[in-house]
Amino acid sequence: MPPVPSAPRLADVLAALDTLWPPERAEQWDAVGTVCGDPDAPVARVLFAVDPVQDIADEAVRLGADLIVTHHPLYLRGTTTVAASTFKGRVVHTLIKNDIALHVAHTNADSADPGVSDALAGALDLRVVRPLVPDATDPSGRRGLGRICELDRPATLRDFAARVAHRLPATAQGVRIAGDPDALVRTVAVSGGSGDSLFEQVRGAGVDAFLTADLRHHPVSEATQHSPLGLVDAAHWATEWPWCEQAAAQLDEISDRHGWDLRVHVSKTVTDPWSAHHSSGAPN
Repeated sequence: MPPVPSAPRLADVLAALDTLWPPERAEQWDAVGTVCGDPDAPVARVLFAVDPVQDIADEAVRLGADLIVTHHPLYLRGTTTVAASTFKGRVVHTLIKNDIALHVAHTNADSADPGVSDALAGALDLRVVRPLVPDATDPSGRRGLGRICELDRPATLRDFAARVAHRLPATAQGVRIAGDPDALVRTVAVSGGSGDSLFEQVRGAGVDAFLTADLRHHPVSEATQHSPLGLVDAAHWATEWPWCEQAAAQLDEISDRHGWDLRVHVSKTVTDPWSAHHSSGAPN
């Protein structure tokens, strides 16, 4: 008879997560790894989300989750208090009171294989060709920041942006474009999250368009003067949410392989901070 599935310990699940996203591959400034949790506690339910905010903590309580895995850190910079009078402290109190662990995979998940940008490309049915910024320590050439991709068939920048708006979760910001809306797009660089520090590498890749988030005025203005590169700016949260589904599937596969009795969930709670959008000149 096959072994009866049993709930793994938190330490076992965290060891599996560290094989997917080794903490040593995070950027030096980053804060990844386990924020709270008892290594010996059993884990039966895991919730994946982008942001470790109160709405996600409350969702985990309702779900009966034992572990939350988020992409964004709770404390990216040091703190001197976890008092419940602060909003991050309240998250910590909620988690500990309800025996819920929190684990973060941030830039170590960005550069992984597969990583955040692979999930973004997959949500848009793009064929990944190679990393935008390869990880020099990876002999296979598959890890690194961002991805260079090909469309299944050429599309105008306007139509490609419409695909992005349709395939990614809806947000108040929607999707903005810079460049000629009628220009043909065959190849595109994608980078989940903030990507305007990568313009030099994107131009060097010779792609037709760049999809990322949090694009600022001056870098965009300069980029459009440098070349006819088309820019597609989506909401930060929306470009990283597909990773939650990809990561959940990875943990599901590990759970099946180990015979764990583990249920894995993906939060659909929109934690994008923007709540409304009005086009310029629109009536009140």
